[in-house]
Amino acid sequence: MEGHTRKYIRLKNYDYSSNGLYFITICAQNRNHFFSEITEDPQCVGEAALGLPNVRLTDIGKIVKNNIIKINDIYKYVSVEKYVIMPDHIHMILFISDYETENGGRPGAASPTKSVNQIINGLKTISTKQIGFSVWQRSFHDHIIRNEREFLEICNYIDNNPINWVNDIYNQNFWR
Repeated sequence: MEGHTRKYIRLKNYDYSSNGLYFITICAQNRNHFFSEITEDPQCVGEAALGLPNVRLTDIGKIVKNNIIKINDIYKYVSVEKYVIMPDHIHMILFISDYETENGGRPGAASPTKSVNQIINGLKTISTKQIGFSVWQRSFHDHIIRNEREFLEICNYIDNNPINWVNDIYNQNFWR
């Protein structure tokens, strides 16, 4: 029986601590719905009141959210520009720079370390410790955002992910 060879999914010879925007997707182990549920709650205000789906975080999702928000304080030159916590995955845009940004990159941050891999592994590790067991699929997917058009398209994708979840034929049983 041959052993499984794991495919390296990062861009070869690319420095993932380079200045730039990175679109990250992290999935739950076995695509379990650990993080949130998409609901249509008539008692809700805001998006749900407009007939749009509402992302209701689970206790695990709340832990993950708190740790996503802390990324700006932990890593000196990193900020989370946008994110969404879906039932079985998380999308986020990380901005890495050599200078402090308006949204993040605090001068008193604990660590100047800024490689995408270290940031995501740190998020997974601290969340796992707080949750008490691992909820994460191995590795994560990344995309280097190369221009403003891509950035805006990905922002739109993140914003519309709950709506797309609802409209996805494979997830209809979880919606209603």
